[in-house]
Amino acid sequence: MERDGEGGPRQSEQERQKARDDLLAYAFRALAGRALTEAELRTRLLRRTDDPALAAEVLARVQELGYQNDEAVARAEGQRGGVGGFRVRQTLKRRGVAEELIEDTLAARDPEAEREAAVALLERRWTALSRKRDPRASAYAFLARRGFGGSAIWAAIREVGARLGGAAGDVPDAEFELE
Repeated sequence: MERDGEGGPRQSEQERQKARDDLLAYAFRALAGRALTEAELRTRLLRRTDDPALAAEVLARVQELGYQNDEAVARAEGQRGGVGGFRVRQTLKRRGVAEELIEDTLAARDPEAEREAAVALLERRWTALSRKRDPRASAYAFLARRGFGGSAIWAAIREVGARLGGAAGDVPDAEFELE
């Protein structure tokens, strides 16, 4: 067996091409199941090979073909319904998206649409939340866990409480000005 310059075994060109093809097929299978960020796909590829150059080559090829695009992943996450901007930021950060792209994604979100999403979620859960000891606190916690900001949460609580009644609707607006 031939040795490379560092004393390790050198792969033949055929073996390298086979490894590249196998890794490329794996990348396509991984991307077929879910849109992955560059960082997520790189991590998966590096688990399958000990050759970082090969993983980088496959990643570059997949990106060149348009199968992997962090902007598309960020845009899809930013348009997800039922979650607020804080959840979008957290998810994109965890998935390894660049901070600049996260900021662009959040800037593209409509604050009014976020408030409407919070209202819609709260309306669906209002019956259960209104039976709690402190419905406003429960509603706030519920929406905060979904990643909504304080202004969207309080606006939603005021609107849903006034429309559907219950403890939150009986409280004057002055009590909500905590921001």
